[in-house]
Amino acid sequence: MRYDAERARRSEPAAPAQPPAVDAARRQLLGAGLGSLGLGLGALAGCIESGAGAAPSAARSPATATAPLTPVADPPSAPASPPGTCLDFDHLWRRFVAQCVQPDGRVVDHDTPERVSTSESQTYTLFFALVADDRARFDKVLDWTRHNLAGGDFSARLPAWQWGLRDGRWGVLDANAASDADLWLAQALFEAARLWKQPAHADTARAILRRVQREEVVDVPGLGLMLLPGPQGFVSADRQQWRFNPSYSAVHQLRALATHDPQGPWAELAQQGVKMIQAVSLNGLAPDWVTWQLERSRMSLPGGVSGRWLTHDAEKGDIGGYDAIRCYLWAAVLPPGDPVRATLLRALGGLQPWLQGDGPPPGKLSTTRATLIEAGPPGFDAVALPYLAALGDRAALARRLTRLQAAMSQPLRYYDLVLMLFAIGALQGRWQSGADGLLIRRAPVRYPTAPLDPTCRPLPTSA
Repeated sequence: MRYDAERARRSEPAAPAQPPAVDAARRQLLGAGLGSLGLGLGALAGCIESGAGAAPSAARSPATATAPLTPVADPPSAPASPPGTCLDFDHLWRRFVAQCVQPDGRVVDHDTPERVSTSESQTYTLFFALVADDRARFDKVLDWTRHNLAGGDFSARLPAWQWGLRDGRWGVLDANAASDADLWLAQALFEAARLWKQPAHADTARAILRRVQREEVVDVPGLGLMLLPGPQGFVSADRQQWRFNPSYSAVHQLRALATHDPQGPWAELAQQGVKMIQAVSLNGLAPDWVTWQLERSRMSLPGGVSGRWLTHDAEKGDIGGYDAIRCYLWAAVLPPGDPVRATLLRALGGLQPWLQGDGPPPGKLSTTRATLIEAGPPGFDAVALPYLAALGDRAALARRLTRLQAAMSQPLRYYDLVLMLFAIGALQGRWQSGADGLLIRRAPVRYPTAPLDPTCRPLPTSA
């Protein structure tokens, strides 16, 4: 998804003083023993008081269509996120559904003028529904995606990446596909087939991957097989430049696809993604976009072809921001002890010093100058938790946790909630990836004692 950072900005609330009970809970949380990310966090055994009291129930965005597959508009403003929701995957899932997911399965970003739905928002939601074991929601989101973004047939075309309001009409705004969403879609379908015993989903996933391989995987001179961000618009007319988004190459996901489709290029693409991160992360900071520049020479490469990475992208510059933040997340969620995880964390170590203070996380950084451009939203604090856990930085993690707790009592935007669901779910161990990339789900946390926050209750697996 080509996420617009300008639309995702929000004011940063000051972190309130935490009551003694919360401080004690945080100390217990940070010292709870070895957890799923390899640091003394354990599963989140309880929720953290936000100081906001009990959360009111949120009204769901009403659907205006009579048939679930009809493209429908959303209301003029988003329903309020219930304040006080605790740092727990299942509570965040309910909050996300109430705010962003229509009953017909459309996922809405209310903070964009067009109130867009994207292939990425739809497929992320499929993944979260898998983790939550919410089959009914999964089916609704999948059906909406198929009929509104793929013309009713995933085997016939890859999903359009953007759908929304234009000139008073609802429909596809940009028919180009986004390869990260295409891979999330295939992974979600493979896992639904495996976990819910629905083999037809695996057939659909294989059809999608065949189309991805034809339209979005390219053999770049001097570089090798690479994943384009989409079928159109990322190769120069003279075929001298190729643009890439490093956050689209999630190693755990590509490993999963290689497990399901061992004849495909997915294992090689995972290796290429790691090499790209190592090559382009100047000062240990991942960029949003990079360009491979072809150079004809008499060097020893086959055919006399060589190239170099341009970390100052012609369109986006040297910014590391709303796309790149996912690189740190994907590195942190690899299994502890995985040598690729260690390699990526070394390459991406430049973010850590920016997270060791009490202020907001960086939202945009110049990767070449290692300078701050603007502060980031609460979702970036959420990503910092598994990242700092993987690095073993307990002190910085505690500071980020304090900030995130304060933000939970405030309205949250779509992208904040997405990053929180990924990060908190991984930190709790609600979802993990095995060495083969396959999804490992853990049942919701059952609190052994009464939670500190009255809004935190043991939840069923389905929203």
